[in-house]
Amino acid sequence: MSKEYILRVKCPDRYGIVAKVSSTLNKSNLFILDSAHYGDPENKYFFMRAKLIYSENELDINKFSKFFDKECKSLKMNWSIKEAGYKPNTAIFVSKYGHCLQDLIYRVDSGILPMNISCIISNHKDHEKLANWHKIPFYHIPINKNNKKQAEKETRKILKELNIDLIILARYMQILSDQMCKDFFGQIINIHHSFLPSFKGAKPYHQAYQKGVKILGATAHYVSSDLDEGPIIDQSVDRVDHSKTPKDLELIGRDLESITLARAVKYHLERRVFINNSKTVIFS
Repeated sequence: MSKEYILRVKCPDRYGIVAKVSSTLNKSNLFILDSAHYGDPENKYFFMRAKLIYSENELDINKFSKFFDKECKSLKMNWSIKEAGYKPNTAIFVSKYGHCLQDLIYRVDSGILPMNISCIISNHKDHEKLANWHKIPFYHIPINKNNKKQAEKETRKILKELNIDLIILARYMQILSDQMCKDFFGQIINIHHSFLPSFKGAKPYHQAYQKGVKILGATAHYVSSDLDEGPIIDQSVDRVDHSKTPKDLELIGRDLESITLARAVKYHLERRVFINNSKTVIFS
């Protein structure tokens, strides 16, 4: 049975990129099922995602990689190819609020999100029973101002042992170290409960209430060393009025958070997201 693959390309923009890539794929007996590309006029960079099918049983990725590198060497590409059904090993970090965690587990169990939940890591024990019910390894790593370095060391050990490809902060209310943000840049997705760049940091619903907002939002973004300023993947909003209390805003926001995070994770898993400096390019 023929297999499908996802090709991602990022390189300095110039004439002839699409033609060269298409020609190289054709020579490799790879058929393009769908393709999207974008040239950023500001930084002169080119982005491309193509869904491919191999005309034979299975593509020899190592052999193809050498050929693709040789054919496209002059284009100075940063590129990758993976099977379309590839499921990354994922760690979900969570604190006390469990709505995003539960939604992600449901979507994985339902086949909506193609990933393996390898573990749940939390600074509280609130969701240990949920993890046990779903037979997901649960690691309780308490964090306080005196043990942050040791807690991160323990966390990194778990991530390495489980060969984690993706980290999801599902309302994880701890700030990661600058070094961890740099080491895993592009591999950590956070959900922030506001329409960034508004209301960064702690208690955004209370901040929104104090400002009397009429639109409530949630933002999923890649984590960077600057708090709540990483490249945005997805956002959602809902209208609210003067009668809503901070608690009302929080309850409304939980749905927005869950939906927004799930959509961002899906884009990432389907390899649709390209980081473009402080922004993203997303082929939907």
